[in-house]
Amino acid sequence: MINRTPLLSRALLWCLALITIAPFLMAFLTSFKTQMELFQGVFALPHTFSLANYLSAWEDGHFRVYFMNSVLVVFPVVILSIFLGILSGFGFAFLRVPGKTLFALLMALGMVLPSESFIIPLYHELRWMGLTNTYLALILPQVALSIPFTTLMVATALQQVPKELIEAAVMDNTPRWRLLWKILVPAIWPTLSTLALLLFIWTWNEFLIPLILVNQEDLRTLPIGMMFFQNKNTINIPVLMAGAMIVILPLVAVFLVFQRKFISGVTQGAVK
Repeated sequence: MINRTPLLSRALLWCLALITIAPFLMAFLTSFKTQMELFQGVFALPHTFSLANYLSAWEDGHFRVYFMNSVLVVFPVVILSIFLGILSGFGFAFLRVPGKTLFALLMALGMVLPSESFIIPLYHELRWMGLTNTYLALILPQVALSIPFTTLMVATALQQVPKELIEAAVMDNTPRWRLLWKILVPAIWPTLSTLALLLFIWTWNEFLIPLILVNQEDLRTLPIGMMFFQNKNTINIPVLMAGAMIVILPLVAVFLVFQRKFISGVTQGAVK
């Protein structure tokens, strides 16, 4: 007798995948259409896959500026967050830190607090420091918000490294900095790759902090620029969808490139 459970499970997964992909596919096709082709059908193919809508959004909609701003913010946030997370995670995993449990609870609390709860005092503090309407206003708060998560995740990964490897390095009188960067960091590389991907996605999609701390157009990131662009182009739907694709496609590309490392990093702790 044929077991139909795997077939039903696969069919259900395919249905869910199609439901998930359908809106993205619709927006992608619309981004290549003209206004006249838009009324021919939602999933109708455009006559030509012209990049005119993308060029219009890139130049006329200032997405070129928004894209560069997002890049200039995302990479410092990811690099600094992982670097500081490695240092603090090493301390939490192996060093005797007074009040370590309290600090861990405070970091866990910081991970669950919404940005709305501290955005007003954060704005006044950065304004007092003269950092509003600067790249530092976009980078420093997001680094601070990322450190608790990176610290706890790196500390958990470091504690899963085989103790024999660490004991052998200690017996060889290996300095702590060499133990960390030459032995432990390569051992947790899948976890760091997962962290980099998550931080990239979170920072790229961040909306509230750039909205409140920056009000100059030449400093807006893609999500904020997309909001203002949408308000100006509610009629020209194809150009609007082209702008949305400029925001979404880098995330899709990064995830597709690093999906295997992401899955291995997520499942590493469960396997061990």
